Amino acid sequence: MRFNPKARLDTSRMGDAGRGSGGGRGGGIPIPGGVAGGGIGTLIIVVIVVVASLVMGGGGGSDTPAGETGRYQGKCESGKDANDSADCARVAIENSLTDYWTDALPDQSGTAFQPERKIETFTDGISTGCGSATADVGPFYCPTDQIIYLDTTFFDDVLEQQLGGPDGGFVEAYVLAHEYGHHIQNLLGTMGKVKTQQGPKSDAVRLELQADCYAGMWAKAASATEDTKGVAIFESLTDEDIQLAIEAATTVGDDRIQQQSGGDVDPEKWTHGSAKSRVQWFRTGYSKGTLDACDTFAAGAL
Repeated sequence: MRFNPKARLDTSRMGDAGRGSGGGRGGGIPIPGGVAGGGIGTLIIVVIVVVASLVMGGGGGSDTPAGETGRYQGKCESGKDANDSADCARVAIENSLTDYWTDALPDQSGTAFQPERKIETFTDGISTGCGSATADVGPFYCPTDQIIYLDTTFFDDVLEQQLGGPDGGFVEAYVLAHEYGHHIQNLLGTMGKVKTQQGPKSDAVRLELQADCYAGMWAKAASATEDTKGVAIFESLTDEDIQLAIEAATTVGDDRIQQQSGGDVDPEKWTHGSAKSRVQWFRTGYSKGTLDACDTFAAGAL
């Protein structure tokens, strides 16, 4: 994965809350579970968020201004910066996702696109519109405040060291694309379909597999995304990059996580789907490139 050095980066939707305990501003109930219970996307989506969106009415969210700590602003201005810095690469990926869905969502669904409010990075813990979260929860999207939250230690400490996942630039791109997929589901109203929380064919699993499919849609088109001036954001995406995404999807399958935790594989406790299913739906999005092809809620889809 290499970014076009001439691309200009937009950091307006990037924020960093720094180090926290997960119990500060905003209060709220703790988000249950950890990586072993959810993986990327986490139990925040299937347990709290649907209720929070309908009942809490958007209250209790993080009030940290974007870029409060200056992690991105003034440091991530070009594709060259993205090639030199993991933080700036994150900005470039967000810009690419926004550019892709700006066209793809209204073209394929007739639904108006709105970008996520921001991607908020943090360390240790944070308070969100969906409750308090620690690093154990992993990356997640909160529809109440429309923010993607990411503990930057997740990839080294959890995905790679604890779960034995791959290490590489496009791994984070896949994770962010999956969480952005939840934002698209929020805009489409799909989250309101989640009634059953666990099981290989539960609504929760369908939601997560669809987000993987949406990630595949973006990955296929990422090389064609552009900055605000029409300059290509990516200089190159390779087969190896896509393979890293597939390996990451395999690593966070419920069955793989259960095995890594030393327990038995119990499909009735799945919330995100098996490794095979996660790879299958990412590949579906990558090969088909349409929202219709990613309809995991359709009869017979699973």
